[in-house]
Amino acid sequence: MLALQYTLIPVLAVILGSIWASWRQPSPAFVSAMQHLAAGVVFAAAAAEILPQVMHEASPLATFIGGALGVAVMLSLKGLEGRTKGPVAMLGAIGIDILIDGLVLGLAFIAGAKAGLLLTIALTLEVLFLGLTVTAELGETVRSRRKVIAITFGLALLLPVGALVATPVATFPPVVIAGFLSFGLMALLYLVTEELLVEAHERPDSPLISAMFFVGFLGLLLIEEIIG
Repeated sequence: MLALQYTLIPVLAVILGSIWASWRQPSPAFVSAMQHLAAGVVFAAAAAEILPQVMHEASPLATFIGGALGVAVMLSLKGLEGRTKGPVAMLGAIGIDILIDGLVLGLAFIAGAKAGLLLTIALTLEVLFLGLTVTAELGETVRSRRKVIAITFGLALLLPVGALVATPVATFPPVVIAGFLSFGLMALLYLVTEELLVEAHERPDSPLISAMFFVGFLGLLLIEEIIG
């Protein structure tokens, strides 16, 4: 249940991002910088916490099966996003994305409380900007700010749903858990390379903005060392 409690933090971030964007749209440069920052934080969480857990089990078959399924699911999601158009399709794609984020967060807590805490920090930054994106997109067709925020809040609730789905995994044998963690690892790497950084580079870029990736990466490593 610890994972479920911690999902409230990114849920709150989605709501705050939606409220912020409904009143004042952030500049493209700021969004790009924060997406670089989020990418660095997510990458550090995956490399420092999830990857060692997968390697510790030393089960090539579980790693391969879980990782291959993770890649297949994320690429299928990308294909779905490419084929669909309009606000309903966009909401469906983002909803699936948030659900998988919640699942990965739940898996991280199975790996350990520290892994879950670090990934909570990482995903909070990521979903904050999902809230900004959803609000900006819906604002073009939905005139009511309250309705836009309510829809965004509904999407955010998929985070704890995803975490609940991951809860029974803790009862599985260690080799099976390693397979699920491998799935989560691939999902996180996809999030960094195919979503956050791709979207960030569609906006104005500069050496300072690019440096935010490394700020996020080093920052999370330092947090991990401090909390032990």
